[in-house]
Amino acid sequence: MSDTHGKRKALGRGLGALLDRSATDEPQKDISGEYMTGYVTQIRVDQIEPNPFQPRTHFSENELRELSSSIREHGIIQPLTLRKTGYDKFQLISGERRLKASMMAGLIEVPAYVRLANDEQMLEMALVENIQREDLNPLEIAFSFQRLLDECKIRQEDLSQKVGKDRSTISNYIRLLKLPGEIQVAVRDNLISMGHARAILGAEEEKTQLTILQKILEQKLSVRQAEDMVRNAGTVKAAGSAAHYTMLPEKFEKAKTSLRGKLQSKVECKVNLKGAGSIIIAFKSDEDFDRIIAKLDS
Repeated sequence: MSDTHGKRKALGRGLGALLDRSATDEPQKDISGEYMTGYVTQIRVDQIEPNPFQPRTHFSENELRELSSSIREHGIIQPLTLRKTGYDKFQLISGERRLKASMMAGLIEVPAYVRLANDEQMLEMALVENIQREDLNPLEIAFSFQRLLDECKIRQEDLSQKVGKDRSTISNYIRLLKLPGEIQVAVRDNLISMGHARAILGAEEEKTQLTILQKILEQKLSVRQAEDMVRNAGTVKAAGSAAHYTMLPEKFEKAKTSLRGKLQSKVECKVNLKGAGSIIIAFKSDEDFDRIIAKLDS
């Protein structure tokens, strides 16, 4: 019972506590007498294997080259974090980008902390460390959140404390994983923002979501325009129509404004995704109707 409690307590400490020295992580040499946990030491890059739990899927070549150039000039400022897996063998816990850039710069050794961590702790540490970076795309963050919830069995309220984000923010990221693959790729490649993706989530049908994505890309719509498009689609669906209305092209907006001025009455114009639509002119009475018809005939 005490062992289980201790494990949960260690997992609950999060990245900062796990990386800091503590009473249970005193400096100690390994079997070879060379490497010590709790201190920064130099490790050969050919002794380091990648972290199998690495949540990052994309590394910018340009950014790696820039970091590599900086490392050549200034060295590695922030040490990597490793765990020992065998004699002269180490596994990366965090710092894969720094490792890649160091190898690109031709470094033979890199500074690193050598830590004691089991697989579950490694996953939590890697995920939390990556989430707190600013260069992850929203989809990578969403996958990291989902893995923490599923594989580390962390409750959402505990996750909120670990990563310093409120529960609604975490939920918004995780909802991105419900989008069709094409839309997830657009988010990953920064073709659309997370705001656009959240707007698209408001459309229930996948076909409609993909159509809205296409319109966003073709017309370079803002998030507000994407939200308006989704609202129009939802209104038509609620009315029982199969058509989904989109944002009005500029010529329709101008015509609507012109009609309102000429008729001195409320005018609505809707156009669906196939180009068909309707113009609705409001009138208040029989006399108002006759007035509008007279203006249209003039």
